[in-house]
Amino acid sequence: MHTPEPTTLSNDARIVIIGAGQAGGWAAHTLRDEKFAGTITLIGEEPWPPHERPPLSKAVLAGVAPPESTHLFPLTEWAALDIDWRGHHKVLAIDRAARTVDLDDGNSVGWDRLILCTGGRARTLTIPGLEEASTTLRTIDDSIQLHHRLRPASRLLIVGGGWIGLEVAATARQLGVDVTVIETAPQLCARSLPAEAAQLLASLHKQNGVHILLGGGLCDAKKNADGSITAQLSITNQQKPTRKRTESVVNSSAGHAVTEQITADVIVAGIGMIPNDELARSAGVACANGVLVDQYCRTSDPSIFAAGDVAINSGGRATKPFRLESWQNAQQQGIAAARCALGAGTPYEPMPWFWSDQFGVNVQILGTTNDADQWIVRGSPQCITSETSVIFFYLRGGILRGVIGFNAGRDIRTARRLIEQSTVLDTDALANPSVSLKTLA
Repeated sequence: MHTPEPTTLSNDARIVIIGAGQAGGWAAHTLRDEKFAGTITLIGEEPWPPHERPPLSKAVLAGVAPPESTHLFPLTEWAALDIDWRGHHKVLAIDRAARTVDLDDGNSVGWDRLILCTGGRARTLTIPGLEEASTTLRTIDDSIQLHHRLRPASRLLIVGGGWIGLEVAATARQLGVDVTVIETAPQLCARSLPAEAAQLLASLHKQNGVHILLGGGLCDAKKNADGSITAQLSITNQQKPTRKRTESVVNSSAGHAVTEQITADVIVAGIGMIPNDELARSAGVACANGVLVDQYCRTSDPSIFAAGDVAINSGGRATKPFRLESWQNAQQQGIAAARCALGAGTPYEPMPWFWSDQFGVNVQILGTTNDADQWIVRGSPQCITSETSVIFFYLRGGILRGVIGFNAGRDIRTARRLIEQSTVLDTDALANPSVSLKTLA
């Protein structure tokens, strides 16, 4: 993909941002921070002003924080930005030739620069009988509705052992809900965690009463007269039960698979996200399971930019195009896209960073771990609590490429400098808790 050098945008121009989540909100705010005096139109399908999503599976779901706590900016600050805010509206089409977007209310909005922050939507279960009975967690409304469905002693089945599923599991357990997680892969968070870190995460959930079934899937379900759901699970690795179970084996097929039934009051699908790139694709903008952008957040159309969960990044630190689904990237790339749209940007070269809080334990992933030829652990990798710390170091050729930390925030900050330095490290010192990482930086 080739795009020309950025050009400066005049202050009487029109900028339209599609998507009013974290990336879109920060893009709009940054345009004003950069003294852009033109028209900014922000269009979002949700009725809520720009907000962040991490608390939706934690404090908001638990009921200890109101939905308004997720808003990116106080209402007075937001009003002062003079944004043409179109909430609860959907963009139906992008006309690149006319430089307009068509809205579902019949109106069109013109633009000189367009920033796509359309994010993604949760994948849903397609099994007959579950379309209405199961739910997902992606929006504020999802979080509010799920909170009202979770009651002490109720039974929750989570399909998918990724980050969103595990965060919901941790919150639900703290509400007194009986939780079962079923994951098709042989480990949790298979896309982002190496096996050794995934095992430590699994131990955290098990010691807090979450029932984890790996190597299995949901094959059928039916709704019962009392509103509960009987789900049929196929378990391919014949794990031994982690509790005294009330489910019954209803058949046993050839090989190693067994089929079991489990009754749940609520089923949550945590099976990933679909990037909302349909508008861009329909407009002829280059996409590949997301909108392709260069280091300046530009798409194949130099007047259109993209940021956040929908953007596929190239260049910089990346050895191949990648898409980051994280709070930090949504904010930072939204800021970068706004500056680049004004012609004032610098290359956006993110170092992947992700965090999650579960059962009082903070988990952080920094850098990359999938190309490592050596890993070293500091701390005990068998068990983690809110009072202990474990950090995994991932190296290639003796050079630190990435880290995964459990309650290791201070070391993560130092590790960032070690990754940026790209120097060969003393692996014995990395493994020794008595050696401060700062002495290696």
